[in-house]
Amino acid sequence: MAKEFLQNWEKRSKERQKIYKQFLQRPDKNKVLKLLQELHEEAFSKVDCLKCANCCKQYSPRFKTPDVKRISKLLRLRESEFIEEYLKVDDDGDFVAKSAPCPFLGDDNYCSIYEDRPSDCRRFPYTDEDVLIKRPVLTLKNTSFCPITYHVIERLIENLK
Repeated sequence: MAKEFLQNWEKRSKERQKIYKQFLQRPDKNKVLKLLQELHEEAFSKVDCLKCANCCKQYSPRFKTPDVKRISKLLRLRESEFIEEYLKVDDDGDFVAKSAPCPFLGDDNYCSIYEDRPSDCRRFPYTDEDVLIKRPVLTLKNTSFCPITYHVIERLIENLK
């Protein structure tokens, strides 16, 4: 099932954005939250993030103050140097990476600061927490580039018909 389910997922996700948007507008919160952990684990058992890394290649997490402090210390840079070299302020006023792919992503799709990565990276793709339904615009966007988010949303829709 996994291979067929994830085959052409990008195309299928693009075609089903309207369905996802409708689903995310009025999900049964309690039923969704009951299923999330199981579907999250199921998706991670079927998708190898190191083969994908779309999140690191195409988008940037927010770098919050604790992230900036931790990572600049790791890189032995002053916070201002770290910000100047690696970050910019986005339209929401958040620090994000200046460039894509992420400057800390290696050619092998491994993160050079993995143990100290931003909290957004630690939590991504939010498929095991209520962010999935609390931030529907973010979830909808994530279905377009993250096969795990795609898998979880598809399975939620399937299970909650």
